Amino acid sequence: MNGVLGIWVLVGIIIGWYLWKRNEKKEIEKKSGIPKGSSGWPFIGETLDIISCAYTSRPVSFMEKRKSLYGKVFKSHLLGRPIIVSTDPDVNKMVLQNNGSTFIPFYPKSITELLGKSSILQMNGNLQKRVHGLIGGFFKSPQLKARITREIEEWVKVSMVTWKDRNLVYIQEETRNITFQVLVRVLMSISPGEDLQFLKREFGEFIKGLLCLPIKFPGTRLYNSLKAKDRLLKMVRRILEEKKMKMERRFESELVMDAMDVLLRDAGDGNETQRLPLDFVCENMIEMMIPGEDSVPMLMTLAVKYLSDCPLALKQLMVISETLRMANIINGVWRKTLKDVKIKGYLIPKGWCLLASFSSVHMDDEIYEKPYEFDPWRWQLRKEGIVVNSSNNFTPFGGGQRLCPGLELSRLQVSIFLHYLVTHYRWVAEEDYIVNFPTVKMKKKLPISVTPTCT
Repeated sequence: MNGVLGIWVLVGIIIGWYLWKRNEKKEIEKKSGIPKGSSGWPFIGETLDIISCAYTSRPVSFMEKRKSLYGKVFKSHLLGRPIIVSTDPDVNKMVLQNNGSTFIPFYPKSITELLGKSSILQMNGNLQKRVHGLIGGFFKSPQLKARITREIEEWVKVSMVTWKDRNLVYIQEETRNITFQVLVRVLMSISPGEDLQFLKREFGEFIKGLLCLPIKFPGTRLYNSLKAKDRLLKMVRRILEEKKMKMERRFESELVMDAMDVLLRDAGDGNETQRLPLDFVCENMIEMMIPGEDSVPMLMTLAVKYLSDCPLALKQLMVISETLRMANIINGVWRKTLKDVKIKGYLIPKGWCLLASFSSVHMDDEIYEKPYEFDPWRWQLRKEGIVVNSSNNFTPFGGGQRLCPGLELSRLQVSIFLHYLVTHYRWVAEEDYIVNFPTVKMKKKLPISVTPTCT
């Protein structure tokens, strides 16, 4: 009996100590200017709350509830870390435009494990600027646009020809096939064939592990994804070495054909020793495939969904920007502070993480009237007191020096796909809905029944 009583006394002491320390911490944070908020449950924080909201029709309800309680910038505890969440477009802009002296990228362990130390997402400083500038300049080049436009048109036509003999077309799968093919062509000049099929199969296995438990035992999701990456690296390395050999023997013209050429030929400040390591180039080729498997096909898929729900918009085809706003495919960025920093009176302590939420801004009724309604015409107007196309209020591709270098290529693919879809087919979409975790997806891959409008 005395033993049981002793255990309960010990439990009471532990709980009391925990509550006292938590209250003491709250008082310190209050005096220091750390934003108000809640740390949630011990250890797990509010992680389960944000995940459960992601499975609802209003995934930003986690942010909305706390914004109403604590303001647009608040404290939380997610993925095992204390974090500041910003739904303030001005704060987000300052974070995006920071040059790396105050904020550095931070991502969950499964992502850092899979992408590796050479990841574009994690690199910082001059190397990040150099690589971002090289890839961005190539993607924006008129030569690439002229060439790739013709190729995208051809691939879209070839894909759609097969639709007329099918009862149902699964748009999420069809768009992924197109965009992945486009991207590996732009990255490494790979044409349809065995290499493309190998890349697509192994990359599909690789990307499944981006958000998973960081456990690497054989048979686990992360372990299988890492093995798939090893197989991808071997193939990409072979392609890279073949290119390098041709370049050294001058069998290849000076014409730059793909992103691998760009990185392989760059010598930094002109010093041969400053060339990018081959392993670095291989790692980043794999990482740059992600938009072709995930974000761009989902933009196309959701555009079809919203057009299906809004026949009037279908007639005028004003949908891309509104889809980007509502879909929130890139719903925010994670950063970690290198030192104490104050923004708009808020203190973000050194070592804390900050989540700059784009989706909360896109769905803010103070910025967008009736934000949950699909209204592509809002982009034609500057409503009184609200500039809807402000760079602060619309950040589907991020911003600052980390602005997605492929945004123009993404818009080009979507535009061509939608043009051919609406000019060659009528369609009826079956009922489907969006799942927002771990990434944005359609539950049933958006099945549609199609009828050709011309031969």
